Amino acid sequence: MQPFVHLHVHSQFSILDGQASIKALVNKAKEDGMRGIALTDHGNMFGIKEFHDYCNKINGGVKGDIKNLNKELKELEAAEEPNVARIEEIKAEIIAKQNQLFKPIFGCEMYVAEKSLYEHTSKSDTGRHLIVLAKNEKGYHNLIKLVSKAWTDGFYSHPRTDKEQLQLHREGLIVCSACIGGEIPLLIRQERIDEARESAKWFKEVFGDDYYIELQRHKANVPVANHETILLQEKANIELIKIAQELGIKLICSNDVHFVNESDAEAHDRLICLSTGKTLNDEKRMLYSKQEWLKTQEEMNAVFADIPEALSNTLEILDKVEMYSIDHDAILPNFPLPDGFTNNDDYLRYLVYEGAKKRWGELDEEHIERIDFELNTIKNMGFPGYFLIVQDFIQAARELGVSVGPGRGSAAGSAVAYCLGITQIDPIKYDLLFERFLNPDRISLPDIDIDFDDDGRASVLKYVTQKYGEEKVAHIITYGTMAAKMAIKDVARVHNLPIPESDRLSKFIPSKPNDMPNQDNGKKYPVTITNCLKCFPEFAAEKNNPDPVVVSTIEYAAALEGNVRSTGVHACGVIIGRDDITDWVPVSTAPDKEGNKMLVTQYEGSVIESTGLIKMDFLGLKTLSIIKEALANIKNTHNIDIDIENIPIDDKQTYQLYCEGRTIGTFQFESPGMQKYLIELQPSTFEDLIAMNALYRPGPMDYIPDFIDRKHGRKPIEYDIPVMEKYLKDTYGITVYQEQVMLLSRLLGNFTRGESDALRKAMGKKLRDKLDQMKPKFIEGGKSNGHDPNTLEKIWQDWEKFASYAFNKSHATCYSWVAYQTAYLKANYPPEYMAAVLSRNLNDIEKLTKFMDECKSMNIPVKGPDINESYKNFSANKVGEIRFGLGGIKTVGVNAVEAIIAEREANGPYTSIFDFVERVNLSSCNKRAMEALVLAGCFDSFKEVSRETFFGTNAKNETFLELLMRYGSRFQEDKQNQATSLFGGLDENVVFTTKPPIPQVEKWQNVKMLDREKEYVGMYLSAHPLDPYYMEVEYGCNTKLKDIRDKGNELDKELIFCGLVVDYQEKPTKTGGTFAIMKIEDYSGSFEIRLFKDKLVNFRNYGVVGTAILARGSYQKRKYNDNVDFNLTNIELLEKVQGTLIHSITITIPAKRLTEEFVKPLKDIQKSSTQNRGDLYFNIHDDSSDKCILLKSRNKIPITLELVKLLKSKKLEFEINKN
Repeated sequence: MQPFVHLHVHSQFSILDGQASIKALVNKAKEDGMRGIALTDHGNMFGIKEFHDYCNKINGGVKGDIKNLNKELKELEAAEEPNVARIEEIKAEIIAKQNQLFKPIFGCEMYVAEKSLYEHTSKSDTGRHLIVLAKNEKGYHNLIKLVSKAWTDGFYSHPRTDKEQLQLHREGLIVCSACIGGEIPLLIRQERIDEARESAKWFKEVFGDDYYIELQRHKANVPVANHETILLQEKANIELIKIAQELGIKLICSNDVHFVNESDAEAHDRLICLSTGKTLNDEKRMLYSKQEWLKTQEEMNAVFADIPEALSNTLEILDKVEMYSIDHDAILPNFPLPDGFTNNDDYLRYLVYEGAKKRWGELDEEHIERIDFELNTIKNMGFPGYFLIVQDFIQAARELGVSVGPGRGSAAGSAVAYCLGITQIDPIKYDLLFERFLNPDRISLPDIDIDFDDDGRASVLKYVTQKYGEEKVAHIITYGTMAAKMAIKDVARVHNLPIPESDRLSKFIPSKPNDMPNQDNGKKYPVTITNCLKCFPEFAAEKNNPDPVVVSTIEYAAALEGNVRSTGVHACGVIIGRDDITDWVPVSTAPDKEGNKMLVTQYEGSVIESTGLIKMDFLGLKTLSIIKEALANIKNTHNIDIDIENIPIDDKQTYQLYCEGRTIGTFQFESPGMQKYLIELQPSTFEDLIAMNALYRPGPMDYIPDFIDRKHGRKPIEYDIPVMEKYLKDTYGITVYQEQVMLLSRLLGNFTRGESDALRKAMGKKLRDKLDQMKPKFIEGGKSNGHDPNTLEKIWQDWEKFASYAFNKSHATCYSWVAYQTAYLKANYPPEYMAAVLSRNLNDIEKLTKFMDECKSMNIPVKGPDINESYKNFSANKVGEIRFGLGGIKTVGVNAVEAIIAEREANGPYTSIFDFVERVNLSSCNKRAMEALVLAGCFDSFKEVSRETFFGTNAKNETFLELLMRYGSRFQEDKQNQATSLFGGLDENVVFTTKPPIPQVEKWQNVKMLDREKEYVGMYLSAHPLDPYYMEVEYGCNTKLKDIRDKGNELDKELIFCGLVVDYQEKPTKTGGTFAIMKIEDYSGSFEIRLFKDKLVNFRNYGVVGTAILARGSYQKRKYNDNVDFNLTNIELLEKVQGTLIHSITITIPAKRLTEEFVKPLKDIQKSSTQNRGDLYFNIHDDSSDKCILLKSRNKIPITLELVKLLKSKKLEFEINKN
């Protein structure tokens, strides 16, 4: 049998064409005794780094043996009397070991343009296939250049190279003629034999003995397969062999590998259907021969037994290929130094000390020692240029008006970063540690992540690109894989499985990882189809479903799950290179938000740094955008410029906000659980906020009650050793941060800075061997400082228990500062801040509703858009109201908004609808925009017109809006003509076009007006269709729609809820019946009710959009499994039950406030109506005795919105339907 290796191999990185993981390909080849394989994905090198790294991993043991043998050889050769026999023996062992290494061959199946890669004219010239392999490191870099340029300049349906580029970058490359899509086989198939010969001659002349002619034989042996491929291959092979003999070109054979095993052919068939948008029963769909698996050497010998040299020549290629690494030490970009400086070290030191003077004034010994330690560490590691680059683009960002975060992660522990303005938190003041960022005992790349406001991030990237050059800056690719749910839906579509059945199957897959059960090790099972079949018996039962399509859908979905499905661009990762990025890694392209082409690395972020390139994360933080917009709002309404970085850290109103738990809309502290703990804690210092931010996570959350009790003196603050108070005082004796463990290990156990960071890492990752090595040093160091060994043992055990939970204080401090800034703005400038919050959540209706409710609770009116008050976004007016932004109205457009605001600011408010159309630019504010402005309510302040007025018609059936637009255009035209007339200037006596008369029209019903309003602004603003039933919706139900999905664990409990029908659809079931989906909304959110069988018959009449209903139902388990479904029991019209759902109100009031002043308005309400009356209770609290008494009024009271508003205005607590 001839030895053989595969040189034409596609992995899953041949996206939606290859169905093989790199690991599986390598493992099978190695198990079969192959000494290597090539990876040749279509037009890309996406998988090369993973291929390289995995081969390194499986070669690790052998490489270790070779290293030890070389070490022994070196020692023997250096001996005074070398052991010659042993030396020869070792050399032989090294050769034997080297032959055990599995050799990865880095390649690509490229597309070659017929003429030039720059020509994008002929639709047929999408490229002819060519296998290109890197023989050595030079060849690898040339391959990178070829593939990259194919993407950046040659992309036309596929990334294409051309012969000019191949000749230019030929050094170190091995080339094979490829499959029947290659140039020479293609010419042969077209009977252009002479041209095929000339083409082969060209490749031979350019690549010499490194050019091979490739043969393939894919003879299908199953009915549903491509049986034509083998005919085309055999026709091409005859001439290919002749040309090879004539020109002295060696032959190789290959199998066009697209999957690993023969049994994978059917799964691959479905992948191709998915790729081409076809279904299995489509007779015209693309078919492979189903022979494209990674065949064994024995199988390949059977196929090519008649051409043994084609098999053995694959080994010749393998032997030509060198083993080399594509990894590299850090390649830092060059920072352009200003005049007077010759190296990065000196310039960095200069900038840091200048910054230190601005930060701290006169420097003391502690500051100088810290700065010098950090600078020396940075210099020794070779990273001064990195810090210079980061400080430069952060400074540029601030000059561009971009908001920059105070820092994030461990970089905030660097005093150098603080002095450079990279971070804004004083690390010395807050005990933040540099070695948590860069450990002086081990070189690791710095990783400074920077937050920018969402809008400004692109400006910073543009600055960096312009400064360092487009060819030196690239974004980072991401790979989207087929997740479990998506795999089921994809395969179901290919199988023509009905959508309801596809949805049913996909619902067996949990949407959240936390919904999976625990494994034996306590961790959750990953969400995969295989694990779901294992964990959920009802899903496993589907494998026995009588419908074979269901069974095969699950089978092939499991086979395809995890396959790469698409590529994307990393949200924040950016590479800045010293050289052209393509000197080191391949790039592809992707469009940016403006549609321009940007460079994207072909290696993903998790592996890119080991190639030597520096990754920086330019993160967009929405909170910074909110702060920036709030500051602009404050400037607009109060004419105050607030320096948000220098607000007082002890602002009383801010801490009052935290103490009352009023944190909705602020950063980091707004969850209900956090609000509860804040109210209990009553934070009074910034350190309290940092600690809560660190503790409020699973695990450490258990320590919060103890933390609160110690703060308030309910538990004593104790220290195992008194000296520990130095670092534990701010957290009341509890170890909260990793930095505290590090500092205490130095203080107690004489650890160095580097050792303390190693301890932090070992504890965090529970590295038992490492901890066992470090513990004796800590105990001995503590004993040398006079501490009791038993106490030291207890401290160590406490650390081991909690340190895995301990949080990075640097990050907690930075984000607590951002949180404090948001709370300060909310506490001191509530309308301006909440307007910014609303603007930045405009497209998330659930969040928007929540924040609108918060505005209500803060007594901040949120009003609809107004032509004279609204700006582009939500904004606050002079009287503390929030106005909806014009930019949030659908179909208005940015140009119209800018034109309206510009004219208003230049020449004052619009006085009437006629004044508006006379002044605004009607080219920008066209009829479509005008109609949207009308229906959104922008002109409601003009009393002479209402929304329906604009749609009234005259005798010619022309709407008032059309007449108005025509009048405005003519008025502006007349005015322009007058201004440019022969005599110049404006004559006040000139009569312009006559204004159209305002029509008298029938007033719209409220529902119609509100529906049109919602259509354009996305929500109800001026009113809500449920407002007539406000009391029933808010107080007559036991659940809100936003909460109903979370009630699934409350089995059989009756849920009562109200809502407005907003959508109703009837659809066919799989069995030929009908079911319906009724979507309803209340003030809080939405919910879908499914109606089957008798429920459909009984309740379909309620499925009229705009109908207000009250529904009852409960969650119940299914009959045959543990799945839970909502079971509807009844629907009623809300108007029918109005006034019957609310029967009592209980008002809690201090005895001293029970005065005539309070009672009188209650009496007025009592007399106001005879409807909706209920029992009135008073829960009277006596402060002196701290006791309550419940009294019932003899008279009932109308329980109405008027009463609720009165009680809220008096800030009194009340409960409805309690008694």
